[in-house]
Amino acid sequence: MESRSRREIQHGRWLARGKAEKIWGWDTPAGRLRASRRAGLLIEGAGLAPGMSVLEIGCGTGAFTGPLAAVGIALTAVDISPDLLALAKVRISSQYSVRFIQARFEELVPSGRYDAVVGSSVLHHLDLDRALACMRALLKPGGRFCFTEPNLLNPQIALQKNIPWIKRAVGDSPDETAFRRGPLHQRLVHAGFDRIAITAFDWLHPATPPHWLSAVDRIGSRMEQIPILREFAGSLWIRGAKPNFS
Repeated sequence: MESRSRREIQHGRWLARGKAEKIWGWDTPAGRLRASRRAGLLIEGAGLAPGMSVLEIGCGTGAFTGPLAAVGIALTAVDISPDLLALAKVRISSQYSVRFIQARFEELVPSGRYDAVVGSSVLHHLDLDRALACMRALLKPGGRFCFTEPNLLNPQIALQKNIPWIKRAVGDSPDETAFRRGPLHQRLVHAGFDRIAITAFDWLHPATPPHWLSAVDRIGSRMEQIPILREFAGSLWIRGAKPNFS
């Protein structure tokens, strides 16, 4: 597991030296629209409200940290990469008061003090079973979680995550993967969570030309409502909670 952590840290260093958000697809007009929507889904799915204590996993360069902090929550942001975390601190420090931690999430000391745990495109980098156990220990009874993650049923994602040379070409880290809705739901149940809901969404590609953006986004929204077809969208919106009695 230490070798996996080392590879993630090395990958973070490479991302920080380049243009991380270009590699991730957040810096195009379509990418910015996608990021804005995801931030909204994280806020909605975790029921974030002013005064809540919230942990963001895998904050990276802080692309979602700002929109989350703007809600008025007490936000702690963790990332394994010191290089990406340094960029997040610069980006956020002048706007919001956020506590940053450089650590491997699965090794955080259990505290049971967070009202919510959230993250974008992070669970697929982690040892999932250990991460879920850690998340349960960090949440208060009744605390909620929400994530957006790549959908392995999407043809592009399936190729990208399973063919090594494509994975390298698009800038993925060596160990990252993606999820299918059904098996992920089962693992969340096994980890002791309830009120679980997983919805496939997002047909908007970050490379969509600006003059097509409105039309493609509108068509994609309709495709998300079509049974069976929607299961092949690019991402999963994942939410649930720790039982109240835990």
